[in-house]
Amino acid sequence: MTNSHYKDSILDALAHQSNVAEFVSFAPNLQQRFAWVRGYPENYQFSSSRQAVEAILERSTEHSVNIRSFAPENPKSREFIYGKTDPESVLSDVRRLAAQGLYTIVNETIDVNDGGVSGVAYGDVIEFAPGDTPRCVEKPGTAAMPLQLGNRLFRVVYGFSPNLPEHHSWRVEFSLHPLRRGFRNEHTIVWEIEETGTSPSAITVAWPNRFSQWVGDKAFGLLIAHLIGLKVPRTNVICRRVAPFSFGADTGLAEPWLRTCPTQQVPGKFTTRRGWLDPFQLMQQEDPDAEMIASVLAQQGVDAKFSGALVAQATREPIVEGVSGHGDDFMIGRRGPEALPKQIISDVLTAYRRATDNLGPVRFEWVHDGKAAWIVQLHKGVGSSVGRVLFPGNSTRDHYFDVRNGIDALRRLIEQVSGTDGGIVLVGHIGVTSHFGDLLRLARIPSRLEDPARIEPERLFGEDSSDAGHKGTTD
Repeated sequence: MTNSHYKDSILDALAHQSNVAEFVSFAPNLQQRFAWVRGYPENYQFSSSRQAVEAILERSTEHSVNIRSFAPENPKSREFIYGKTDPESVLSDVRRLAAQGLYTIVNETIDVNDGGVSGVAYGDVIEFAPGDTPRCVEKPGTAAMPLQLGNRLFRVVYGFSPNLPEHHSWRVEFSLHPLRRGFRNEHTIVWEIEETGTSPSAITVAWPNRFSQWVGDKAFGLLIAHLIGLKVPRTNVICRRVAPFSFGADTGLAEPWLRTCPTQQVPGKFTTRRGWLDPFQLMQQEDPDAEMIASVLAQQGVDAKFSGALVAQATREPIVEGVSGHGDDFMIGRRGPEALPKQIISDVLTAYRRATDNLGPVRFEWVHDGKAAWIVQLHKGVGSSVGRVLFPGNSTRDHYFDVRNGIDALRRLIEQVSGTDGGIVLVGHIGVTSHFGDLLRLARIPSRLEDPARIEPERLFGEDSSDAGHKGTTD
């Protein structure tokens, strides 16, 4: 039998090089084996098991411990007990497990819901999620990105980068915490290191993921835009689940914009306001159950000469649309696209090329101040549009919708049409890149734009009109 089968021996070896959760371990005869407790020397020999347990309870942030048990001849863990706060109760469980011939490890409880994340760093890749253990990498929705990008992201969000062993062939399980933890009293806890012969191939960041939903889709997209070198207005993220954080560059304009930030993209539904509002009251009014809005963005305004959006078509060729001045009315369909100066289009396309070099195809909203294009929203992926077709496909019945009825009326029509073999034809002068187009692309409903001059008024779907349609194709 070798020491490699002893889980506490592995933790002891790890503790010599990295910050580990405070722990003390016992043999079945209740003799102490290892102890890494903050404020005491390495492997300090306590006078009794009670003194050791009381020391961990006193020094741990949660004043709570877990108990793990194992048999050296079987690498699989046995009983696990979480969140014990009374020394006598802890000792009672240790004695009971020892009577079964088991070794025990008593370690400080570290709350996975403390605002931090857990994950795995492996080669040049880092994967992580909030509210979970490092085994989150085995679940769908885990955030994944190049290690250097992840380190810079954590530096912005938490104010520190992970303190991880640097070795290309090591797979490191870790957790990050806003409050310092562990024997070395650091923000990073290392749970396990495995040396492997290979490392994963390069990866590009994709969202939505569990972390982007946690901080808010807009916040995550803009943070990634900032980290890859795009111009993003100075942004303060007022988040439900983590302390406020900031990123971006000074626009030279003092006026504020407030943008609600849902967990996932919901085009045109929640408030975007030029000027200040109480962000906490705004979240309470628009999402009283705290289920849809993850954060509010307080952002520096841009002196908008032109504004608009860019979408990568299904052909991967980008469409750039916009208007003079601010673009909020354009995005919700109250203004149609206007002719843009060549230099404006060129600057927007330059930003697009930088984004695609780092992320692959994207779509974004932009504001141009006459000097540069600023990114105010960024989303990942190729759009389904080609020309005036918003989403391709065949429909047995087309519902004609007058865009003057507004984006909320379109949401109701989408609910009516979803799950059927119907399609939607938008009638009016709006942009392919507007939120009308975003809604239909997200809903994956066959849809296209039509000029009002080509459509008889009686065929339009409206709030007070009857719906008429015909068999059609949108491709």
